[in-house]
Amino acid sequence: MENQNFRSLKVWQLGMQIVEDVYRLSRQFPKYETYGLCSQIQRAAVSIPANIAEGHAMGSSKEFSRFLAIAQGSLAELETHLLLAERLEYTSATATGPIMGRCTEEAKMLRSLRTRVKSRIK
Repeated sequence: MENQNFRSLKVWQLGMQIVEDVYRLSRQFPKYETYGLCSQIQRAAVSIPANIAEGHAMGSSKEFSRFLAIAQGSLAELETHLLLAERLEYTSATATGPIMGRCTEEAKMLRSLRTRVKSRIK
């Protein structure tokens, strides 16, 4: 993994796809949510691949593991925001379903990568 650039990590690539999906979805939210839920949902989404990249760049397994944990937290936050947007009827389960599916896959990938990285910490 040390030889890889963060852009080659599948977990980062999927995170970037989630960000794109979230931005497209949040464009449909009411204008009065621009600085509320819309902003929160976008920041949580962006935080996922950003923390993967930042942690990878740190160069140590311990730091990378810590940043992967932050990415996991941001992913949980994003999922909560998506469910809230559905409850507030800003969007539908049909619209959020594909993103939630990607979030589930991202969660699995983050857990797996974090387990591998933690196994290298001595």
